[in-house]
Amino acid sequence: MRTILITGPGGSGRTTVAAATALRAAHEGTRTLLLSADCTDTLGAALGTATGGTPVRVTSHLTAWRPDAVARFRDDLAAFQDRASSVLDLLGASRLDPEELTPLPGAEELTLLRALRDAALSETHDLLVVDLPPTPQSLALLALPEELRRYLRRLLPPERQAARALRPVLGRLAGVPMPTEALYETAARWDVELAAVEAVLADRNTAVRLVVEPGPAGADAVRTAELGLALRGLPVECLVANRVLPETVADPWLAGLVAQQRKALAEWQGSYVLHEVAHLGSDPHGADDLAVLAAPGVNPAPAPVEWPVADRLAEDGVLVWHIPLPGAIRDELDLVRRGDELVVTAGQFRRIVALPSALRRCTVAGAALRDGELRVRFAPDPDLWPRTR
Repeated sequence: MRTILITGPGGSGRTTVAAATALRAAHEGTRTLLLSADCTDTLGAALGTATGGTPVRVTSHLTAWRPDAVARFRDDLAAFQDRASSVLDLLGASRLDPEELTPLPGAEELTLLRALRDAALSETHDLLVVDLPPTPQSLALLALPEELRRYLRRLLPPERQAARALRPVLGRLAGVPMPTEALYETAARWDVELAAVEAVLADRNTAVRLVVEPGPAGADAVRTAELGLALRGLPVECLVANRVLPETVADPWLAGLVAQQRKALAEWQGSYVLHEVAHLGSDPHGADDLAVLAAPGVNPAPAPVEWPVADRLAEDGVLVWHIPLPGAIRDELDLVRRGDELVVTAGQFRRIVALPSALRRCTVAGAALRDGELRVRFAPDPDLWPRTR
């Protein structure tokens, strides 16, 4: 299944473009599911069909779904209270009723990730179009599965579960309840669920479509998004320049906007798969307006973002890890080696990545940024590197 993640700065019209993209694919006979993260029904306003927590059939090949974070949060907390009933009773805690629950920050993001996982595993659709939040929130959302799995491994490392048989004995000696088997089972279940989301995001058929209005602000947004997505290893399928004005306008004020747009479009030509969507003069509403937008069809899946390790041992005595970071600035880069992990900071973005096995037996010998690519040099550690006879 192809997955297209659509994002862009706030107010760029990403939801409208997502709806037009999904509708075009459905009209071409592709079984399409359109997911939205919006709390309000802006998606329904664009489609002309109300959407909500239950998937709704828009056309014979298009289904729209706006997962209900409130209902999912209530169900999850109710299940947690049931599993932790013995501990809550011991502490004298009173149960929370579903009617008094409101979702905590982050509930919407987790609900969308679960819906993304469920849609990918259902094998009911051929194309999944995801209307993500504005770019800064989207980048944090896309990083969430990997980061949460790392936290779980640090807090409840699987190798320490071997001591679980001693917990009842320790509980009787200490006189207090010890962590139960359910805790480890819950952590394992979360890890499996997060791994499934990671697999969808890392799949070769998953790509990002950026939606921006051409202009100085749009150009800055594209540079920032490209860097953040590259650090996550997500390829950009195409760049949609939305609300493009006609080249000939009589109004001098509009002529200035047209000049700004044309300058940005000229800069993007050749660097991206660029598609222009004309300004309709009003907010699109319904299938007819979305069809007039002429949103781009589903392009061939772009090449995945690779982080290869080059063997330069014979020439320079090092292994070189190539990390593509388009738009990165040298003064805003920072690298920290932490055990078998490398902490990469590029501007406002940071990612902690596990070192490939060969590099774990090396020491960092230096790094350089060239042509939008970070090249980290690793020298073999004599105490860990295999010796030849």
